[in-house]
Order: sequence, then C-alpha cells, then structure tokens
Amino acid sequence: MQATRSRLCMFKLELRPASSRTMAYLSPALALLLTIFFGGLVFLALGKNPLVGLEVFLIEPIRSASAVAELLMKTTPLVLCALGLSICYRANVWNIGAEGQLIAGGLAAGSTILFFDNGASTLSPGVVLVLATLAGVIGGSVWASITALLKDRFHANEILVSLMLTYIAQLLLMYAVNGPLKDPNGMNFPQSKMFSNEYLLPHLMTGSRLHIGFVVMLVASLIMAVFVYRSFAGYRLTVGGLAPLAARYAGFSSRKALWTSLLISGGFAGMAGAFEVAGPIGQVLPSISPGYGFAAIIVAFIGRLNPIGSIFGGLVLSLFYLGGELAQSRLGLPSAITGLFQGMLLFLLLACDTLINYRLRWKK
Repeated sequence: MQATRSRLCMFKLELRPASSRTMAYLSPALALLLTIFFGGLVFLALGKNPLVGLEVFLIEPIRSASAVAELLMKTTPLVLCALGLSICYRANVWNIGAEGQLIAGGLAAGSTILFFDNGASTLSPGVVLVLATLAGVIGGSVWASITALLKDRFHANEILVSLMLTYIAQLLLMYAVNGPLKDPNGMNFPQSKMFSNEYLLPHLMTGSRLHIGFVVMLVASLIMAVFVYRSFAGYRLTVGGLAPLAARYAGFSSRKALWTSLLISGGFAGMAGAFEVAGPIGQVLPSISPGYGFAAIIVAFIGRLNPIGSIFGGLVLSLFYLGGELAQSRLGLPSAITGLFQGMLLFLLLACDTLINYRLRWKK
C-alpha cells in the first residue's frame, strides 16, 4: 500500500511564475485528444469496436462534400450563440440562457415569415427574410433583457434567471404552435405551416442544406474580433470583467457592461434561431434547437472566448452532433452519446486548463 501511494505521488502541481500562453492554446487540443481516447473506452464498454465507433463518430461526418456541408450548416447556430456568450463571459456576466434566447428569436422570426407568407404581401422575399432576421435578433435581445433587468434592479443571479427563462421560452413556443401559429391543415400536429420556398434562406451548395447564414456567421465573427480586440467598447467590457474595481476607478459603468453584453448575446442567439427556422427547419416546430444554446457554452470556452476561435469550437461540437446521429443509426447507440462526448470535452477542458497556471513537476 505504501509503495502504491508513493508511485501516485511522483508528480505534483507547481504554480507557474506566470500563466502559460502556450498551454492556453494547447489546452483545447489536448482536451480533444483525451476526449477521443476516453470516447474509445466508452465504445469498448458498450460492446462496440472502439476503432469502428470512432470512425463512425469522427470520420463519417466529413467523408463527402455533402457531409461537410451539413457539418458547416450545424456550425452556424453554435458559433453565433458562442459569439454572444464570449462577450458576456469577458464582461463577467454569466449568461446560461442562450438556448432560451435562440428559441425566442426563432419564434419571432417564424411569426414574421408567417405574417407575410399569405399570398397577399407586396414585399419581396428578400426583404421579408431581412425583416425576419431582424425580428429574431430583437426577440433574442428582448428575452436577454429580462435577465439584465432583474440583475440590474433586484441583483438577481443571472445564471439562475437566464437558465429558468429558457424553460419559459420553451413553454411559450409550445403555446404558439398549439395556438395562434398552428397549421389548420396540419392534422392537429403542434406545428406551423411550412414556409413557401421563396421565404427560405438561399442555399450555398446545390443538394445541401448549407445556407447563406453560414456566410453571415463568418462575417459576424470577424466583426466581433475587431470589436473585442480593436475597439474601446470591447476593451471596457474586458476590463470590467477582469478587474471590476479598476474599471470602476476608470469610470467604466458596470451597469452598461451588463446591458451591452446581454443584449449582444441575446441578439446573436436570436439570429441563430431565425436562421434555424428560415433555414433547415422551414417552419415553427415545438423543438427549434437540439440544445445549440447549451453546447455553445462549450464552444465559447474551446475557442478561448475568441470570436475566431469559436469557429474551431463550433466545428468540433457540430462534428459531435453529426457523429452522435450516425452512432444511433449505424451502431444502435442511444442519443445520449452526443451529450456524453460534449460533457467529457467540457470537463477535460477544465482539467487541462489547470496546466495554464500550474505545471507538473517530478517529485523526488
């Protein structure tokens, strides 16, 4: 027993003199490699060949051009939500309700399209899509503003408020598809009517579901990178999050940082919801998102709260979504396999982040 204990204590964590910038960028890659390793062990525990399981989970989703297009399509809402969450977390505002803000934006966008999709509209389909996108942004921002208001006026915890508002948004969506937005010719199913083809987002590739929202996401990532690293407003948000007392001494308003970060975050999540409704879904359903708003939290941290890094994180989580779907259909595994891989990645990322401020030292 004593020999075993001594072997376990051969390494110790030692505080670094300064945070390692190298490990800050290597940590996500190391966490991903460990996730793949432990994922193979999960497949083995489930009675599956680990190599076959990892091939289905990680290789099959990118084997063809149409599969890559599907991967990029799923990346769009993940990155959009992560862009807003990164701003919040930089400002030390812990918004956990991007999923609810996405639902609110999708509901607002879908209602706008249904209002004009009646055969009597004089507006062109392009204008209607722009209005629907704006409605989605406003809907997500309004939903996020509830959290900002309660935090600002009553000092409510933004984590709990934003999370609970997600379930209220879901109930509001259920009411809409069972009431005012319900398709009268839908055989009593809780859903709206299908949007006309001209009111759907244009596709970038023939035969795929990849839509123009992907381009908007790339442009938004570049704009947010400039905002965060090259603008005074982005600097104020970052300082307010890292050093609240210094920000207050410099005259930066923490109240303004709260409202700005939450409105931006809600707007991006609402845009993601609008693109989902007007893109691959094509109608308002009881379930607009399979959990993109929650998965975007992992995307934001994989990307180091960097708008460009969020694209990499979005690709990884999108791969997990597609791999989970293929694992269900080809290997007969439960749908929870996707959430299992996401959870492993998050916890391993947090563990690897320890090496940013600490290093392993040989204990003589």
